[in-house]
Amino acid sequence: MKPTLSTLSAVLLALILLPASDTRAQDHQTPFSSQINIAEWDVPWERTRPRDPMVAPNGTVWFCGQSGGYLASLNPETGEMKQYDLGEGAGPHNLIVAPDGMVWYAGNRRAHIGMLNPKTGEITKYDMPDPAARDPHTLVWLPDGNIAFTVQGGNMVGHLDITTGEVKLAKAAERGSRPYGIKVAPDGEVWVVLFGTNRLAHFDMETVELHEFELPREEARPRRMEITSDGRIWYGDYAGGYMGVFDPETAEFTEWQMPSAGNSRVYGMAKDDSDTIWFVETGVEPNRFVGFDTKTETFTRSADVPSGGGTIRHMYFDENTGFIWFGADTNTVGRAIVSPRAGS
Repeated sequence: MKPTLSTLSAVLLALILLPASDTRAQDHQTPFSSQINIAEWDVPWERTRPRDPMVAPNGTVWFCGQSGGYLASLNPETGEMKQYDLGEGAGPHNLIVAPDGMVWYAGNRRAHIGMLNPKTGEITKYDMPDPAARDPHTLVWLPDGNIAFTVQGGNMVGHLDITTGEVKLAKAAERGSRPYGIKVAPDGEVWVVLFGTNRLAHFDMETVELHEFELPREEARPRRMEITSDGRIWYGDYAGGYMGVFDPETAEFTEWQMPSAGNSRVYGMAKDDSDTIWFVETGVEPNRFVGFDTKTETFTRSADVPSGGGTIRHMYFDENTGFIWFGADTNTVGRAIVSPRAGS
């Protein structure tokens, strides 16, 4: 499959089903130590759902305008933003930035993965080979420089060879599984959560198959995920208000109830350089950042989002600065300082 090219204009504006182990419930009133420093930037394009920011090698923060059909850059030092129009109906859902500065995005409403060259404004599009793969959702970099991604409505997980443009797709076992969050483990293996079910899955890229594992509770709906340095897989149960972990070596699950319990609607997640997992409870207003120490297995810190958040859907931890970046439905792009070395 050959990529197709289009040009855009830039507008500069200021500003496997296995048994589970145990489910642990934590005291909802557990006190939290030291607050988290959160700053937000107002996005000048109103009601465009800014989301899924990622930091480029030069420090520029890129994000999607899902409802506005654009990608945009933010200079966090000056607040200046620059918009790149992707064309009508693109529906960019997620982006990742390559070491060479190219910005790759999920064309959620136009069944493609695109690459923006910020220097020229040129876009290269990689169309999905199966019409059923209508909505590429979340992208991750693989160790070899290629891309793995989820296709939520299309019920698939995919692999894109960025050199040849070849796309391979694996289907989930059950209709309506809704592959959603996706991460790469330290050993290079790819794992996804299936939001329409109570399952997570390993994506075998050689055989192009999904091997599925059932969570402890049938009503659970895992939405986002992270993987710690020990290879354990952490997920947020959006429906039930739990966070959980799966150990691939033992095939055991452990779960903890979130501080806001069934009201938490736990959504955005990020792992910092200390293997602390950061969740956002979106079922409370304002949305609340919550930290969980995976070594002591305790909730540690929390902070409300200044703008309220509306819904924070996806987050990114920048290893160079120790900052977590997020987009919010309050039409802001935000930065949370959670690491002791942040900004050093």
